Amino acid sequence: MTHLTDLLAAVADGVDPGPFALVRREGGDELELFTGPVDTVERLADIPLPPGTPGARTLAVVPYRQIAERGFACVDDGAPLECLQVREHRRIPLAEALAALPDQPVRTEGAAFDVTDEEYARIVQRVLAEEIGRGEGANFVIHRVLNATVQGAPLLAALAALRRLLVAERGAYWTFVVHTGTRILVGASPERHVSVDDGLVMMNPISGTFRSSGEAPDTAALLRFLADPKEVEELYMVLDEELKMMATVAEHGGQVIGPYLKEMSHLAHTEYLLAGRGTRDVREVLRETMFAPTVTGSPMENACRVIARHEGRGRGYYAGVLALLGHDEAGRQTLDAPILIRTAEISPTGQLRVPVGATLVRHSTAAGEVAETHAKAAGVLAALGLGPAAPAGTGGQVARLADDPAVRAALAARNAPLARFWLDQRAPDAPGLPGLVGRRALIVDAEDTFTGMLAHQLGALGLAVTLRPWHACEPVDGYDLVVAGPGPGDPGSPDEPKMVALRKLLTGLLAAGRPTLAVCLGHQVLAGLLGLPMHRRQAPYQGLQREVPLFGRTRRVGFYSTFTALADGDRLETAYGTVELARDVSDGAVHALRGRGFAGVQFHPESVLSPDGLAVLSELLADLLPAAPAGIAATVRG
Repeated sequence: MTHLTDLLAAVADGVDPGPFALVRREGGDELELFTGPVDTVERLADIPLPPGTPGARTLAVVPYRQIAERGFACVDDGAPLECLQVREHRRIPLAEALAALPDQPVRTEGAAFDVTDEEYARIVQRVLAEEIGRGEGANFVIHRVLNATVQGAPLLAALAALRRLLVAERGAYWTFVVHTGTRILVGASPERHVSVDDGLVMMNPISGTFRSSGEAPDTAALLRFLADPKEVEELYMVLDEELKMMATVAEHGGQVIGPYLKEMSHLAHTEYLLAGRGTRDVREVLRETMFAPTVTGSPMENACRVIARHEGRGRGYYAGVLALLGHDEAGRQTLDAPILIRTAEISPTGQLRVPVGATLVRHSTAAGEVAETHAKAAGVLAALGLGPAAPAGTGGQVARLADDPAVRAALAARNAPLARFWLDQRAPDAPGLPGLVGRRALIVDAEDTFTGMLAHQLGALGLAVTLRPWHACEPVDGYDLVVAGPGPGDPGSPDEPKMVALRKLLTGLLAAGRPTLAVCLGHQVLAGLLGLPMHRRQAPYQGLQREVPLFGRTRRVGFYSTFTALADGDRLETAYGTVELARDVSDGAVHALRGRGFAGVQFHPESVLSPDGLAVLSELLADLLPAAPAGIAATVRG
């Protein structure tokens, strides 16, 4: 069955029409109908993408468990990676589709969350105290599921819900039904995870949730939301995390565009667009970007461990993606992949699941995050008859809050404190700094892919950069500079393998007198080896921007840390000579240190929160690499 009316007639008669997908893409005035057989594959690399005429080839339904392909932790629930191989692709005008889709209520019974509000609040409190409070990361997303049973034919209910979403929801990136034969997915996802078109890779970090009252637009309330430190920092953190991914899949990293306001029927979000050029196979792009920090957390690898610990069950397709793969007119691969959020899954027997999560950061409150899960689920629940409908006149008929000049100004102000390195278009053939061009740097990754962003910054300064995981036991000979990178965890742990490895690495570098730069966790381990005590902050510095004194200058930089070294003076005598300390005189926190042949910074110079990060790196490299002219730092500002 390839025509919409035939398909709907079969469903109305109780006949399975076979696998299909109906998709409306953002701003489109048509629905796309994809039909074809469904196969199950094991890995993303196995998703079929045969050559041929231009157009869509495969629609993959990617479960969260595929995160294991990156070596990351998950509770394996066995959800399959299903691929609809597109044999027919038709376009149906939106008005025609709305006239044909079933216009009837969806009836369910037994609706209840698997985790109650009270239980979810306790989980939030534990994550804030035990994970963010102990330095395990900056933010984490914990989900819960509303379960119910659909009354009547499940596919008919899903198509009716699709119609209601098309009429009542606005601002969705994809609005869709996907029927594979083993499951039905229906939803209105607000968020592009990743797309590739004409060699341009794009990602769309979205964060911050402004809950609509359902009444007239409240500009004053929105402006308070846009100025809320929690909401601002939450978006900056996911922006940094997706820039890490772009550092891997785009040849010169991502350029930041925005921010924008994404307005939907029940809520609004703030978002950025990231763009960069890449040449990877689109299946590799999917793999390297599993999965969005907006549905997992950061740093990514440890976020997956935290999710597994505190959720204790599989996620099914929540936080995975739909991925439409194909070719353009020139034969180049294409990809369009929305995140599977604001999505209901319905089994052939009518079992309904609506997963939803909240992003937990240092400013979070248990009550606020409970409320956020309800708000995020509101649109799809309304379409399923499980919640109140959006105010009449949505679907593009209401005034846009983003058109208000005060709102536009508030959004633009979000960029004022950010690093221009990521906001401005960069020339890929920029010459770098004299004395650094061609010199080799090794970055040791301690499980935080901020190292990818750091590699792009060091590359922009002229260095040839190699990345290596902390557990790779290889010599460091042949490099002009070794960087001990950032990562989660307690730097004082005596037997945690990563900390043992970092201490061994840095001890050898100090003994050999090799030029060494240590960042965040690497800095903490270095400070410990130099004899400085370590302190766990009562209020974590996660996603926090500060102005700090740095060797005679004030620098604005971004922190992602819970631990800090302490000192009561500006100099320290060590076995490796005198070490100069840049510290906070109010509490003794050591923000940076430098000695003969080594330096460490507690902050992240590569972060979008570090407008002075590139200047700091250039100044430190001037001292660390003796062949570099002493004046190179003066040529780089901001």
